[in-house]
This record gives sequence, C-alpha cells and structure tokens, in this order.
Amino acid sequence: MLKYTTIIYWSDEDQVFFAEAPELPGCSAHGPTQEAALASAQEAIRLWIDTANEFGDPAPKPKGR
Repeated sequence: MLKYTTIIYWSDEDQVFFAEAPELPGCSAHGPTQEAALASAQEAIRLWIDTANEFGDPAPKPKGR
C-alpha cells in the first residue's frame, strides 16, 4: 500500500464513494463501496507516480503521520 493520505467520501449526486489523494493533484477514483474506492485510488496513485516518472517530474513524498 502506498502511504499517501486518501480521503473517502460519499457523493449523493453520483451515488458512489469518491477517494482522493490530495497530495497528488487531480488524483482521484470512485467505487460502489469504500473498499472499492480505496482500491481504485491505490491504482490511481500508482499510475499518477508512473506518469510523473515518465515525464521526469518528481512525485511528492507522502506526508503521512
């Protein structure tokens, strides 16, 4: 598991859970359950970091606690 902060919340409008990684701009995912949203977010985080690396951009270090 990657150690980036992930915020999960319910969207009444979309009827899904959203998961965002605020340390990685634009990195978010969704799913029908909290668990699915978190799993999708972990994949989105991996892809975000891979893309940053491809372009030679550094990924921020997780702030974690």
